[in-house]
Amino acid sequence: MDDHAASADMSADEVAERFQCLHEFHKEAKATLGPNEWDYLAGAAETETTHKRNRLAIDTIAFRPRVLRDVLDLDTHTDFLGRDLRLPVILAPIGSLQDFHPGGGATAAAAAGDFGCAHMVSSVSKPGLEKTAEAAPDAARIFQLYVRGDADWVDDHVRRAIDQGYVAFCYTVDLDHYSRRERDLAKRYKSTARQTVAQGEQYQAKFTWDDVSRLKDKFDIPVILKGIATAEDAAIAVERGVDVVYVSNHGGRQLDHSRGSFDVLPEVVEACAGRAKIVVDGCVLRGSDIVKAMAMGADAVGIGRLQALALAAAGRPGIVRMLELLEIEVRTALALLGVTRFDQLDVSYLHPAAAVVEPRAFSAFPLLDEGY
Repeated sequence: MDDHAASADMSADEVAERFQCLHEFHKEAKATLGPNEWDYLAGAAETETTHKRNRLAIDTIAFRPRVLRDVLDLDTHTDFLGRDLRLPVILAPIGSLQDFHPGGGATAAAAAGDFGCAHMVSSVSKPGLEKTAEAAPDAARIFQLYVRGDADWVDDHVRRAIDQGYVAFCYTVDLDHYSRRERDLAKRYKSTARQTVAQGEQYQAKFTWDDVSRLKDKFDIPVILKGIATAEDAAIAVERGVDVVYVSNHGGRQLDHSRGSFDVLPEVVEACAGRAKIVVDGCVLRGSDIVKAMAMGADAVGIGRLQALALAAAGRPGIVRMLELLEIEVRTALALLGVTRFDQLDVSYLHPAAAVVEPRAFSAFPLLDEGY
């Protein structure tokens, strides 16, 4: 099946006309995917409390806009690890991305290159490290690894990523034990990612800070640790020379009853004190979410579920269109806040506020509840 099969009958212009709002990707993807794939995408661990807190943490931040400023010339670009990004966005690693589109990680990486953002490919997403690089040679590609082998096995993956021109190497550190995802368990469904990750779990379970130091010393490639959820671990990461601290709770899919990522972000920013780049994910679904993260001190955000929705709905041009809509929302928020660039933002533009909707997986799209 061709990489563009899901959207072969739609040009970029047709995709742009069909998708005018971000929630329209949700509608199309849900109609396209089977129930197993949908629940794998939308679900989280056990009570799904962490997932809901991710959205709640974003929704309880309000803006403090400034007025009467010249905001004619807006610039949403940012530098990340030496690469100029059109938006401070990384398409986050998703296992079994091929379940949402036959092109899997290669299609998503190519779309990231088309638009001008970064892409992080999961080690449990096909078609793999080399073929993803081949599909998107000029994209800002990052490889994410679940440790499922010994030191030689890990080293082999790092060398291959360096050889293929990946701009950074990411170790996910919050998957020492696979969680209980009850939407899948209740249907007796095992995703291809689950089956792959289950093999060799003991290697991840004994992966430590000393391993991080060894890899930093041995290889000349920026290191990202994904799954940092406390100031204490952020401080250790910086001390060990980690280049990027990635604040994440795996989209609520690992430890239930954790804090929302945006609740964690301030203490991580303080602990890093400018000594490492900071990425945050966790139910980031709107352009305003990106702006809030940047005002809080993040350098980029990870986009997970929204990426999969766009990929399932319209393939490669779908992801590009999703990013275009995010860009429109970001530009609108910046102008109405009275700034023209991200570096003009700080926490003075934010204020605590009560949430106005009950947080759910896609509560950022209220028009879905009204039948739009």
